[in-house]
Amino acid sequence: MASTDEQPFILIAEDEPNIASFAKMYLEAAGFRVQIAGRGDDALESIEKERPDLLLLDLNLPGVDGFEVTRRVRQGGGGMPILMLTARDDAVDKVVGLELGADDYVTKPFDPRELVARVRAVLRRADAPAESLDADMPPVLEVDDLRIEVGPREVFVKGEEVALTPKEFDLLTALVQARGLVLSREQLLERVWGYTFLGDSRTIDVHVRQLRRKLGDACPIETVWGTGYKVPARR
Repeated sequence: MASTDEQPFILIAEDEPNIASFAKMYLEAAGFRVQIAGRGDDALESIEKERPDLLLLDLNLPGVDGFEVTRRVRQGGGGMPILMLTARDDAVDKVVGLELGADDYVTKPFDPRELVARVRAVLRRADAPAESLDADMPPVLEVDDLRIEVGPREVFVKGEEVALTPKEFDLLTALVQARGLVLSREQLLERVWGYTFLGDSRTIDVHVRQLRRKLGDACPIETVWGTGYKVPARR
């Protein structure tokens, strides 16, 4: 962890100075150490050198845009949480960013209290993933050809490892652990993201879509229309 004196280190990648300064002020007041990068290439350099605990990322950065920053971080195997900053009407951008591996998004203009709450929730899940799991969860979860190694946070399909983002892993594990039960999107957001969601629940749908793409026929998640998702008790 890159933080010092128990202060998590947040990198804000945002080219609008007023927004960046506003976010920095509130995050520092909440006890975080904060650095600002105004360009995507500068953000990538800071990630390489400083190893922040969380990236608060605007998608429309000059130089290297936020989509490419997300892609490079995830392709490099980095599990650093990424919280996107998006315009309120950019639904497509939100979906694409989540599909590339961002953990969640905050829309601009944002409520600073919501921003701090989401940063804390994402960091809590990333830094202490075991807290998101029930104490009595078995070390291995299996559904047909799918095998989940809970401790090392690894997923296998027919013995071949499948790379998942931290949120994809947590979402899959939450649904498999609750096998036979229907979980609403709101319940999943609270269990996996650690807070009561204040906007739409598109992030859940995108992560489920990604799990289905990566796991193929081995993905056990079923849609319960109008309610949420479930893993059947028997397949």
